[in-house]
Amino acid sequence: MINRNLIRIRVVQLVYSWYQGTNKDLRKAEKELLFGLQKSYDLYYYMFLLMIEITKMYDNRVETKRNKFLPTEEDINPNTHMLRNKFILQLENNDQLISYINERPMSWTNNEAFVKKLLEVILESDTYINYSKIDNPTYNEDREFWRKVFKQFIYSNEELDDLLEDECIYWNDDIEIVQSFVFKTIKRFSEELGTRQPLLPMFKDEEDKNFALKLLHETILSENKFRDLIEKHTDKWDFERIALMDLVIMQIALAEIFSFDSIPINVSLNEYIEISKSYSTPKSGTFINGVLNAIVQHIKKENIIFKN
Repeated sequence: MINRNLIRIRVVQLVYSWYQGTNKDLRKAEKELLFGLQKSYDLYYYMFLLMIEITKMYDNRVETKRNKFLPTEEDINPNTHMLRNKFILQLENNDQLISYINERPMSWTNNEAFVKKLLEVILESDTYINYSKIDNPTYNEDREFWRKVFKQFIYSNEELDDLLEDECIYWNDDIEIVQSFVFKTIKRFSEELGTRQPLLPMFKDEEDKNFALKLLHETILSENKFRDLIEKHTDKWDFERIALMDLVIMQIALAEIFSFDSIPINVSLNEYIEISKSYSTPKSGTFINGVLNAIVQHIKKENIIFKN
């Protein structure tokens, strides 16, 4: 689930902090990088727990209305599609989810007001109303209901984004990426797999974990080499006046270009230019693109690297 885009962002943030701080312990930086990526993976599970918590909130609502002093016919015989939803029951009993939460406890207990408000929005929506009218929903209809709910009311929910950012500083830049993976996971759920339905692993493979650590190492340990290249190709600029974030992004991009033969140069360039649009000034993308392209042309001409 932790893809290379997220890894690159984490390394940019960490290296930027490295140069702003006084602690230059690389081993500590490694631990911080892996800790931050683990928190991103926590968010993946936290999003699944939100769907389960919404269902539990609805269950409590149904029971409260059913037990009030003068219940209506609707209170006594409420629509129970959400409570009997086969997808959410499968998710709640998922082996991998249960194991992860046992190892890394988390819950929405402190955010019940938000969950309640979100439930009300869902219940008033056409998505829910149309779902509630289906006679005996199939598994696919149950899963489709939650896919729509996630897309319409959870994904890109500004109030939720603010809540998550307040809850964990590591989630500030992860939310959209992680939610996209949750959405993809929902679509992959299959009734036949039951509680054994696989959720995404933290890393696709050991290679991605190694990519994260090696990118950090090469960026820090080859600082002089990369900064010399940058300085030589910024002759029209005062090197000392280059924004630290621009310098960091270019340094990491060069670390990737020099250290990973399997990654095409254009892929690396495009990734870091995109990162600069979010983390630096509006003009940074053009500046970084120009400098990195000049460096790439130089190192190819000098046969320092041979990949495309």
